[in-house]
Amino acid sequence: MYELKIISHFAGAHQLRNFKGSCEKLHGHNWKVEVCVRGERLGEDGTLVDFQEIKEATKHALDTLDHEFLNELEPFREENPSSENIARYIFRFVAEELADRPVTVSKVTAWESDTACATYYENE
Repeated sequence: MYELKIISHFAGAHQLRNFKGSCEKLHGHNWKVEVCVRGERLGEDGTLVDFQEIKEATKHALDTLDHEFLNELEPFREENPSSENIARYIFRFVAEELADRPVTVSKVTAWESDTACATYYENE
């Protein structure tokens, strides 16, 4: 089994509803996002998939979030735009974008600061 990882970034504002603490107030982050994909077989060129394909799929996901007030976006109108939910949103978006490729998304990590992150993956 092989696993590839790319790292990207986006900036956005959010507030956590029904949260007891300062994160209930409007604030922003410069998120770092790690997207990992895995697969079993390498192509004739010795690669699992071109890194550029993973980067493009991730960029499409992050373009929907970048420089937005996340609470106003459809995925987060009912659900808090927490790092956990953001990681899940990106995971599912990228998985759909790469559905025709010989890889599966294994996990997505959303870092809201240098010391705090959330990772989402699905059990098989």
